[in-house]
Amino acid sequence: MPIDVARAVAAEPRSTTIAWDHKDIQLYHLGLGAGRPATDPDELRYTLESRLHVLPSFATVAGAGMGVVGGMSAPGLDIDLASVLHGSQRVELHRPIPVKGTATSRSRVAAVYDKGKAAVIVLRTEAADDDGPLWTCDAQLFVRGEGGFGGERGPSQRLELPARRPDRTVERVIREDAALLYRLSGDWNPLHADPEFAKLAGFDRPILHGLCTYGMTLKAVVDTLLGGDVSRIRSYGTRFAGVVFPGETLRIHMWTGDDGGDDGGEGGGDGGRVQVSVTCADRDDAPVLADAVVELVENT
Repeated sequence: MPIDVARAVAAEPRSTTIAWDHKDIQLYHLGLGAGRPATDPDELRYTLESRLHVLPSFATVAGAGMGVVGGMSAPGLDIDLASVLHGSQRVELHRPIPVKGTATSRSRVAAVYDKGKAAVIVLRTEAADDDGPLWTCDAQLFVRGEGGFGGERGPSQRLELPARRPDRTVERVIREDAALLYRLSGDWNPLHADPEFAKLAGFDRPILHGLCTYGMTLKAVVDTLLGGDVSRIRSYGTRFAGVVFPGETLRIHMWTGDDGGDDGGEGGGDGGRVQVSVTCADRDDAPVLADAVVELVENT
């Protein structure tokens, strides 16, 4: 069988050294649509090196995303990458990401679940520098045609939306060249750039990277509810529910409060979380991101 579950899970983590500086951070932020308007003080914290902070979702591309690449090369995995879909992503921050850094990234297969017609591989990447842990990323990858081996189905990630209107709803227009910019951070899949390749995959034009939408959404939460304070974020996870195309508009709905209730303000509360749902405004609110939660640290 292409996936040897016991061997993959028991394999030693793959380690690699990754490094980044302000240029990597700025390029990543620009790929998410930062810098509009270019002289807006709130946008300069994403684009100007003297004021720069780091959006926590940068962890997914640090070192050109070598964590996922290392995990997919683990012993026991012999799969066709054309059958792989990115199902979900979660990032846990242990402390704010520095603007310049060098870290050791360790990747391993944390679990393999049997969904019947597909297998789900959970790749865990942990990064640490000389001062200790930085972040932990979990990526769930669906591998079509590799289920049915009798393994555990794994936990369900479905999350009901609060039974009330969102506390905030914002729209973010995706740049026409967003995928071309974002891929410079390390994801060179031609699905996001080559129209002919996209047609072979069943799309009439290239689609946007799911992780680009992921980052755009977190930026919207930070700017709308957290006053631009990226240090408030403890973790951020979502399930990829549908595709979106460059040039379309994301509609981002946010609910604040620990239990889905209104905490009465725009600051995300003193701790707690923000629940998020993202749809495509151009296609009758077709789902894009679902089961999204931003967990917060206490506001000190």
